[in-house]
Amino acid sequence: MSKIHRSIAELVGNTPLVELTNYQARHGLKAHIIGKLEYLNPSGSVKDRLAQALIEEGRANGDITDGSTLIDVTSGNTGISLAALGHAQGLKFIPYLEPGTTQERIDIFEGYGLDTHSFTDIEEVADFEEKGLVPDDLVRGITRIAEEQGYYYAGQTVRESNQEAHYRTTGPEIWEDTDGHVDYFVALGGTAGTLVGVGRYLREKNPDVKIIGVHGASSSRPDSEDFTGNIIDGTLPLGGVSEEFLPTLVKSNRDNGFRFDEIIDVRAEDAYETAQATAESDGLFLGTSAAAALTAAIEVAKRPEAAGKNIVVIYADNGFKYLSTGLYKRKKALSRDALPSAVDTDTAADTETAAVQAAAV
Repeated sequence: MSKIHRSIAELVGNTPLVELTNYQARHGLKAHIIGKLEYLNPSGSVKDRLAQALIEEGRANGDITDGSTLIDVTSGNTGISLAALGHAQGLKFIPYLEPGTTQERIDIFEGYGLDTHSFTDIEEVADFEEKGLVPDDLVRGITRIAEEQGYYYAGQTVRESNQEAHYRTTGPEIWEDTDGHVDYFVALGGTAGTLVGVGRYLREKNPDVKIIGVHGASSSRPDSEDFTGNIIDGTLPLGGVSEEFLPTLVKSNRDNGFRFDEIIDVRAEDAYETAQATAESDGLFLGTSAAAALTAAIEVAKRPEAAGKNIVVIYADNGFKYLSTGLYKRKKALSRDALPSAVDTDTAADTETAAVQAAAV
């Protein structure tokens, strides 16, 4: 029988699991770090699952028909997924880009022929750097624009179909491919749909599984006073902040079988080191969020109680969309004689920091 698919929408999901064997051996880790390669989805990220679920929900409700225009706020991956899967199904998409969207993804949007807008074009969150990003303000603003222009707000941060897609697909895939041997589940939190949906499913199958959320440390968040300019893309705080700053799906599913066992802060600089190290050891080429999640998984793997346990981590996307950032910029070792004077060294450091900051935003 022919195995020719009629649309890339039919190719979403069923991504493989791969153990981090070489890195584990080099560093004497006794746990099994198992990555789910979500960057093998059609448009290159885990967000394909979300995008397809949002489109299916809109069609089922009669809110989306052929030729409809969708809009949403995105740091890149959800927007790329909505563009790719939307175009494959006769839909249009307009993204409102968050700070930190890389040049590569802007170029991809141009390739799809999209009319892009800035996050700060939304009046309700234009001053987020001063007061912090309040998700409810963002939803209110983008909803207003959708209503005024006659567009469909895809709603990645608020629609329960986001986490339900992972409950129906990602979670069962992980459970089946590990033969039910999952001790820890680790994922970065942006919308938190992956964390919530997979976490709910795995908790039902194994009440003792540890659900670990990952977010950028304060120094890796653009709205923080100590922001270094190096960003972990697409992340929102999962804890340690006021309730209004938490992802909507975390709050809405507390009575729906979801809870964190732990939340780990990861600095962007540490995620960059992990990405570079595992590219050398295991041939992975991870994006910032994937590298941050893996950094947290490695931290867990070092704990004595994790020996022999399976730690499943989500690799949300690959590194090709981040080459303009500091993610894979390796530090060059210089001999002492080759170093410039102390004044020149400070100047060079300031210049490099400014360049990294400019690349990140």
